[in-house]
Amino acid sequence: MTTLDSLVEPIRHSPQLPEIVALLQRQIEEEGERRQRFYEEMTPEQKIEFIDGEVILHSPAQNRHLDATKHALSLLNAYVTVRKLGSVKSEKCLCVFPRNDYEPDVVFFGEAKTSELKDDTLKFPVPDLVVEVFSESTEQRDRGVKFEDYAAHGVAEYWILDAENSCADQYVLRDNGYELKLKSTSGKLASEVIEGFETDVEALFDADANLAALRSMLD
Repeated sequence: MTTLDSLVEPIRHSPQLPEIVALLQRQIEEEGERRQRFYEEMTPEQKIEFIDGEVILHSPAQNRHLDATKHALSLLNAYVTVRKLGSVKSEKCLCVFPRNDYEPDVVFFGEAKTSELKDDTLKFPVPDLVVEVFSESTEQRDRGVKFEDYAAHGVAEYWILDAENSCADQYVLRDNGYELKLKSTSGKLASEVIEGFETDVEALFDADANLAALRSMLD
């Protein structure tokens, strides 16, 4: 039984199934209207997401969050750009999923999806790899609805970075969802999605380690 089947199974045989379906259909229609307003009213200055029918406006991030985002972006972007493997985006990249819209901290698109991007692209496809640097206000979503949505819709690799404790969690997509491949404050993080990419975990959190990794990567 698939995950979707297991969700539907409890109500499939209910005598109230028609009423339940009608209620869900109304909710989907109302949510679609709110989502359209979200697209019309969002501005480039905002970091904003549409999740579970609600507009989520993010507050400014702490310095360590910004640094971890910057370090992950610099490593991935340098590696991908030099080897022409696709494209790496950050912060204001609105990634459109079937129900939700996210602006992850860092995303990677492989060559196939990158080839479809235009100069005026505003709504981006589902990424091949996502990096989220969580904070106290975002951890529940990063490990909850985003974790579920990313896995369900084909984000092949997901990194969750804990900047406070300098720890990286690396999840890779398997048949039954995400599998934890790495959870560590040290050692090597080797991507399964970006061919040949490998970095010290410390380089995601420490400026000197990041610079050393960049130099090694570009030599």
